This record gives sequence, C-alpha cells and structure tokens, in this order.
Amino acid sequence: MAEKREYRMEELARLAGITVRTLRFYRERKLLPPPRREGRIAWYDDGHLARLRTITALLERGHTLSGIADLAEAFGHGRDVGDLLGVGAPTEEEPVHLTPEELADHFAGEATPENLATAMELGYLGTDGGEIVHISRRLLDVSSALVREGIPLTEVLDTAKQVRTHADALAELFTDLILRHAAADDLPRLRPLARSVVEAELSLALDRRMRRP
Repeated sequence: MAEKREYRMEELARLAGITVRTLRFYRERKLLPPPRREGRIAWYDDGHLARLRTITALLERGHTLSGIADLAEAFGHGRDVGDLLGVGAPTEEEPVHLTPEELADHFAGEATPENLATAMELGYLGTDGGEIVHISRRLLDVSSALVREGIPLTEVLDTAKQVRTHADALAELFTDLILRHAAADDLPRLRPLARSVVEAELSLALDRRMRRP
C-alpha cells in the first residue's frame, strides 16, 4: 500500500501549480476540506492536491469559482454509490467512476448544480469516497451523445424521468407475468426475454412514429 503523503501549504501550492495566496483564497471559499492541524502547522494530503487540480481543470473549462463551489456542495450532499446500488452491483449495467472534470467534459459545460441534483435524484450519480460514480455506462454514453447533438441536458433528464416511469411499469408487467407462472428464481434467467420484447416494441414504435405524416 502506498504511504500516505502530507504537504505543508507551500509545497502543496507548488505541486498544484498555484500560489500560496490562491490556495488560501480557495480555502476561505471552502473549496477545500480543512487540513489536519498539528499545533500551528497545517498538513494537506493527496486528496487536497487532487481537489486543487480538479479546480484548475474546471476553471480551464469555463466554470466559475462560484459554480465549482456549488458543484462541491451538491456532491457533498449526494448519496453514496452503495445506497444507489442497494445489495450488490447491477446485474447488467456497468458503473463508471469519473473525476469532476471528466463529468464536465462529457456534458460540454452543462454539468450545472441543478442538473447534477436532478441526476442524483434519479439515482444516476453517486459518490464513492472522492470520486463520482455514474450508475450506468450505457446511460452516460447515450445522455452525453444527446447533449453533443444539441439537446439541453435539462431536457434529457426531464425525458429520463418519464422513461423511468414507463420502464418501472414494464418491469412490473414482466415480473408479474413470470411470478404467475414460474418461481422468483426464474427471473434472472428470463430477464433477457423481457429486454428483447421491450427493444423490439420500441423499435417498431419508432418505425410507426417516423412513418407518421
């Protein structure tokens, strides 16, 4: 296991590529968690260094310090990814670990505190220590692709809420069908059949919609 490193203020500022004055300013704005105190000496660790590098990266991407503070507060109140996943990991979806700057890159500056709060309410985003976790790589890829096509992230998330309602109803229909004729233990084995039905019906529905005058 790597030894935990600690830094005094001057060394931390040098490693982060900022001035001590800037570091003090960030600390006053509560963009950094408090350092460990040993008498009059403040000790910072690699978590503080990572946070400073994240702040620099977000500033380079056009975020303001106020916006960065809001993002930090939003994630500070977010749910742990373990709470989102419940017991065990999803059986098919692959969670993705992201840094704040990677998340900002995915959504072209639309990773606002309001949008992040909505994503956390939907259970798409959680935290794992100092990292952000998106619960599904597929949903992350699709939502970021829609944003790149010019669709505002706010509308993507609003649509996701409606999709969630219909998806829950479809899952309930399929589960009820199976439980009327089989055992609960059969659900994992028959799950791909439910997905195939939904994908085929959605494909046909899109065909009908596009043929509509």
